[in-house]
Amino acid sequence: MLFLTLFIGIILNAIGYIPPGNINLTVAQLTINKGMRQAWSFILSFSCVEVFFTFGMMRFARWLSSDVSLDYKIYGFSISTYIDAFMVMLFLIMGTITWMQRNKTPKAKDSNSSKGGSVFYGMLLGVLNPVQIPFWLFFGNYVILHEWIEIDYLSLVIFSLGSGMGSALALYGYAHFARYIQEKFALSSYLINKSIAIFLWVLALYLIVKQVVIYLR
Repeated sequence: MLFLTLFIGIILNAIGYIPPGNINLTVAQLTINKGMRQAWSFILSFSCVEVFFTFGMMRFARWLSSDVSLDYKIYGFSISTYIDAFMVMLFLIMGTITWMQRNKTPKAKDSNSSKGGSVFYGMLLGVLNPVQIPFWLFFGNYVILHEWIEIDYLSLVIFSLGSGMGSALALYGYAHFARYIQEKFALSSYLINKSIAIFLWVLALYLIVKQVVIYLR
């Protein structure tokens, strides 16, 4: 049963990181600009934070989904609106920073200070990752209600470890794919950074349009 719990955690969170988002795009950018070692440092630190984040969300998944709705309004706006607003700001900031660095020539750095920066960045984004809140509110409660996993501490710890492993596998796949694309098609750093910046802005625009449509209904 514990092996199944670990497996479900790996698969569920790996699937969650397949769609393009701020985390996997950051991994792709790090791989292209600073090399695989820096990306791997980011992935490991992010996945470690993801273990604790998942455990906390799974502990409170049923309570949050039953007593706190994402449609609950604070000062006239729903909780989901605040989450989307935060993501819009995050996408705009990351897109703007990437755009400003599009002309810089990337240099692979393997020093301890550079590696420490990647570790800190991974931990920071692991904490500032609100998009995972609705994900675990839904899927966490789903696997508990359908009794796919137990809710004792040991089972939740195993599930959370699987979650961290799943995110690491998915992000590692993104890193390898980014390096393959760069080597295969000999893409310049300018073109790649410009494309990532535009994609992040498009994601921000999508969230803005989504909220406008919701409040115009």
